[in-house]
Amino acid sequence: MRFPPSFLDEIRARVSISSVIGRSVQWDRKKSNPGRGDHWACCPFHEEKTPSFHADDRKGRYHCFGCKASGDIFRFLTEKEGLSFPEAVERLAGEAGLEMPKLTPQEAEREKHRATLYDVMDLAAQFFQDKLHAPEGAAARGYLADRGLSAEIVARFRIGYAPGERRALKDYLAAKEVTAEQIAESGLVVTGEDIAVPFDRFRDRIMFPIRDNRGQVIAFGGRAMSADVPAKYLNSPEGTLFHKGRVLYNIDQARGPAYESGTIVAAEGYMDVIALTRAGVPNAVAPLGTALTEDQLQLLWRMAPEPVLCFDGDQAGLKAAYRALDLALPLLQPGTSLRFAMLPDGQDPDDLLRGSGAETVRGFIQGADPLVGVLWRRALDENSRQTPEQRARFEVDLEQSVQRIGDQKVRAHYAAEIRERIKALWAGQGGRQFMRGGPANRWTGQARKGARGRGRFDARDAWQIPSAPSAALKALASNSGDPVRRWIERREQLIVLTVINHPVLLDMDAELFCEVEFSRPELDRLRSEIIDIAALCEGLDSSALRDQLSKRGKTSDLARIDGQSKRLETWFALAGAALEDARTGFRQMIALHRKTVTLERELKVAELALAEDPSETTLSQLNGIREELRSSIGEEAAIEGFGEASGRVTGSVA
Repeated sequence: MRFPPSFLDEIRARVSISSVIGRSVQWDRKKSNPGRGDHWACCPFHEEKTPSFHADDRKGRYHCFGCKASGDIFRFLTEKEGLSFPEAVERLAGEAGLEMPKLTPQEAEREKHRATLYDVMDLAAQFFQDKLHAPEGAAARGYLADRGLSAEIVARFRIGYAPGERRALKDYLAAKEVTAEQIAESGLVVTGEDIAVPFDRFRDRIMFPIRDNRGQVIAFGGRAMSADVPAKYLNSPEGTLFHKGRVLYNIDQARGPAYESGTIVAAEGYMDVIALTRAGVPNAVAPLGTALTEDQLQLLWRMAPEPVLCFDGDQAGLKAAYRALDLALPLLQPGTSLRFAMLPDGQDPDDLLRGSGAETVRGFIQGADPLVGVLWRRALDENSRQTPEQRARFEVDLEQSVQRIGDQKVRAHYAAEIRERIKALWAGQGGRQFMRGGPANRWTGQARKGARGRGRFDARDAWQIPSAPSAALKALASNSGDPVRRWIERREQLIVLTVINHPVLLDMDAELFCEVEFSRPELDRLRSEIIDIAALCEGLDSSALRDQLSKRGKTSDLARIDGQSKRLETWFALAGAALEDARTGFRQMIALHRKTVTLERELKVAELALAEDPSETTLSQLNGIREELRSSIGEEAAIEGFGEASGRVTGSVA
C-alpha cells in the first residue's frame, strides 16, 4: 500500500524518534542532551559497551556509528521489531492520533494531482522572479534596494514581483499547459460565480514564496506596492497544499541553523525574518498573518526546546506576546518553554537593523526574557496594587495563570518562583524593579537612541525581572559572620564601584551591568540611576557621573560605597586602574556573581527536593551545593595582581 507523503510527514511531525526508540534502549544520561534533541545509547542492533547509537529529534533520524544502521521512525520499527511498513505506519499513526488513509483509486489520483500542484506553484514562483528583473519590476527592485536587500538575499528567498496586469500570471500558466482547474486550485486566481473570467489574485505586489519543510512552494504572500490598496499584505487562500496555521515561513531554510545553534526565532512577518537573516540570525521563521497556533508552536519545539518569540516594540507586539504566553502555558514541559525578545517601542527587526546594526539585533535575541518574567510583567501591568483588595487580585491572577500549566513539576516550580517574587514585592525588596518592570537588560550604547523613540533609556522598556534572593540563600547568609554573605556583598559593591570609576564600561558592557541580580536594594536603585544618567549623557566620565548622582540625591550612597571601597582591597575597581584591567576585573566579578546566583537557585530546588524526600541522598545533594557556594568565595584570587604584573596601571591605586 502506498501512503501519501504528506501523511507520512504528518506522522514524523507528531511523533519524535526518541519516544519510539526509547522503548527499546536506555538513553545515556551523561552523553545525551534531551533539550537539544540529542540522544545516545548502546546500539539496539549490535552488542556494544560504549554508546555509539545516536537519535536526533530535530532531523527525525537515527544512526549508529558502529554498525552504520540508520533510518527514520518507520525503518526502526521494520528493522527492530520486524513489522511490515504498513504495520509500522498504522502503529505510529495511532500514536500520532491520525486516522489511516484509505487510498481508493480516486484518492491515489488526488495524490498524483497534489504532486502536480507543486509544479504549478514552482512555475508561478519562477514567473514572479523573472518579472522582478524585467523592466516592469524596476519599482519593486528599487523598493527592495531601499530596504537594504542584496541580490543574494532576494535570490535566497526567491522574492519576485507580480505585475499589475489583470491576467499576466494566468495567461503565462495557460501557455505552459496548466489547466484552469489547476490554476484555480492553487489559489493563484480569483474565481466565483459572479466572476465571468478569473483574474490574478496577486497584482502589483512584491512576492514572497511560502515553502514547506521540504522546500516546496505551497503558497505566496504579496506586499502591495501601492499605498491605496486595502490589504498591505495578502496571502494565498487555504487549499490542497496550504494550511496557514500549520506552516511557518522560512522553515525549510531555518531548520539547519536552528539545529546548529540550538534555538529557533519566530518573528511576526516576512520582512522581519529577512531582516533577522541579514543580521546574522538565519534560524528565523514567522507565522503567516495570524497569531501563533498550537501546531506552529509544536513545530518550533521540534526544532528547539526554548524558541525565542521576537515581537515589535508596540502595544500590538505586547498583546501578541501575551497571546503566545497563554497558548504555551498548558503545554509547558520540563526543559520546554519559550523566551521573548521585545524590541524598542515602534521598531521592528528591519528598523532596528538599519538604525542600530546587526550586533544590536543579535543582542536583543540573545537577551530574550524567560516566560516566567513575561508572566510576571503582565500581572504587574494589568493590576493596580494600592489597596489590600487589589493586591489580592494581583496574587489571584498570577495563581490562576500558574494553575493553567499542565505539567505538575513545572507548575510547582512556577508556583515557588512566583511566591518568591510576591514575597519580595510586598516586603519592598527591589521595589522599583518590581513596580516598573526591572532594571534594563537590553540597553547598549548602539541601541539607546531607539528606545521608546525618546533618545534615552527607560526602565519600563526592560522585561528582565531578576529573581529575588530565595529563603535558601538568606538562610545561608543570615549570620553576619558568614563568608558567603560578605563575599556576595563584596562582589556587588565591586561591580558598581568599577562602573562609577570607569563609566566607559557602559559603552562596552552595558548589558552585563544591567543583568546583574543585586541582593541589596540600594545597589539596585543606584544601578538604575547610573543607567538613566548614561543614557542622557554622551562621553560620560567618572567626575560627571558622580556629579549627576549627587544631583539625584545619591550623595550618601556614593559616600558609603567610597568608604567601603577602602576595605574591598581590589585595586582594579579604583579610578587609577587601566581600563583594560578594570574591564577584565568587572567581567570576572559578574561571572562569579552569576555562578553564585545559579547555585542559589539550585539550592532552592534542592531544598524543595529535601522537603518532599527527606533522605540521605537529597540531604547530601543539598550540602554539596552549600559547600560549592562557600567554595566560590575565594575565586577572585584568580585575577588578583594581574594589573601590576602587566604594567598597565595608570596611577596610584593605594
